[in-house]
Amino acid sequence: MSQTTTGSPTPEPGAAAPRKGAIDRFLTIVERGGNALPHPATLFAVLALVVVLLSWLASLAELSVAHPSTGATVTPVNLLSIDGLHRMLTGAVTNFTGFAPLGVVLVALIGIGVAEHSGLIGASLRLLVLSAPRFLLTPVLVFAGVMSNMASEIGYVLLVPLGALIFLSAGRHPILGMAAVFAGVSGGYSANLLIGTIDPLLSGLSQEAARIVDHDYTVSPLANWYFMIASTPVITLLGWFVTEKIVAPRFAGADLPSLTLAADARPDDQALSPAERRGMRYAIVTVLAFTALVVWGGYPAHGASLELFGSVLQLPQVPGSGFLLDDKQDILRSPLLSGVVVIIFLYGVLAGIAFGIGAGTIRSDNDVIKGMSASMATLGGYLVLVFFAAQFVAFFNWTQLGLIFAVEGAEFLKAMNLPTIPLFICFILLTATVNLFMGSASAKWALMAPVFVPMFMLLGYSPEMTQVAYRVGDSVTNIISPMMSYFALIIAFFQRYEPKAGIGTLVATMLPYSLVFLVGWSAMFGVWIWLELPIGPDSPLHYLPTAGAGQAG
Repeated sequence: MSQTTTGSPTPEPGAAAPRKGAIDRFLTIVERGGNALPHPATLFAVLALVVVLLSWLASLAELSVAHPSTGATVTPVNLLSIDGLHRMLTGAVTNFTGFAPLGVVLVALIGIGVAEHSGLIGASLRLLVLSAPRFLLTPVLVFAGVMSNMASEIGYVLLVPLGALIFLSAGRHPILGMAAVFAGVSGGYSANLLIGTIDPLLSGLSQEAARIVDHDYTVSPLANWYFMIASTPVITLLGWFVTEKIVAPRFAGADLPSLTLAADARPDDQALSPAERRGMRYAIVTVLAFTALVVWGGYPAHGASLELFGSVLQLPQVPGSGFLLDDKQDILRSPLLSGVVVIIFLYGVLAGIAFGIGAGTIRSDNDVIKGMSASMATLGGYLVLVFFAAQFVAFFNWTQLGLIFAVEGAEFLKAMNLPTIPLFICFILLTATVNLFMGSASAKWALMAPVFVPMFMLLGYSPEMTQVAYRVGDSVTNIISPMMSYFALIIAFFQRYEPKAGIGTLVATMLPYSLVFLVGWSAMFGVWIWLELPIGPDSPLHYLPTAGAGQAG
């Protein structure tokens, strides 16, 4: 495996070193500075200690804010105390085992390990690389990343490492493929053609905040759908531009690392063998059959309605359907979507076994277990990293420093008294900054919505408009925020191909995406406001109080 650092590729013998532009020199400084820091696991451990000290200093300074929804006084929780020591000691294990990405990654990779060990992934990649125009690989990966965020973790767990393999198969650096997918999955988190699980959650928080001013106000889960649809091609094109014009030149001339796949699953430029083609047919039939089962279970038992061009088409009932939905037959809050990781696991296991039987690479259950075990063997470093990252995130949440920062920032923004577009651009910037310290979109909105939604309503702006501005700011800095739950996982993926990669490599690689997304998406938002376009069905830009509207008691 190549030991070449991503920022300083080794030129050919006798060749002149490529001249670096100002952007490349800046990103190289960022990378080298970041990688000069300790190992990411050590750095998270140090940051956890820093949070403990900050909580003590904030307590000594007697910082306090009023909670935006309850009005209660919020003060820092001092972890450098007897009670804090007890909490850190008793919570260390549950911080680790309860860290959101940990179980998701382990379960999904067990299933994916079977598909990899059987050779299905390698054969699929060869088929993709040989059949698809290579110049479209980048936009396809960015678009796939954007679309995957409707199913939450699937993009991080499945698409990011897959992007690396696809680029490596096409003779390009795998970190470049990971960056393109990661930019779509996380940087484009609030762009999509479909509604995801986060939409009803955010709209519910916006509705509760709006009812502080108007107790009858309703915010639909579709509140930002039009803007999300329009954002999808914008983010795809911006991600394509950044990948090819800014990030790719930094990898020009770098040695390609060796593949980490099993020997019989390595993609290359060879056509599929007859045995592999038979395995692909078996896998396709299995995937289609399992997909039909999932669709049957996710189809509402009472039938469904589909709106097309203003007309409502009533779809018929299907006997026995809806067994993967809840009692209300609501797919957005159903076991189907909340159990999507197990669905990924089953897809990987079933498709991998089917391919292995057809191709002759799986002959017994021992081969299946061997594939599962092989995928787990690569996660040792990630588990160590996650332990310290989980402590850092938990400590920061316990201290309430994030809440104090958010409320102080809101007060500052309110005092600026700016015109509409500059005001909302400042709000986007504030949200993007807060996102560096508070990773969860819903938890952050639960704190910010009671402050900003009523404030903007009193200025004449709708909760839906405030929510969509929040979502832009919340998305663009995900890819450079250590507080993002999957940040540690992406570092581990980088280290598969560049063992020396650290936080500096990840931040330097993703920073151009973050800045371009921030500028491009904010500009799109400003044009949207200027043209006064609706941001979703029955979702106006402005708030006009109705007769009888008043503050909730």
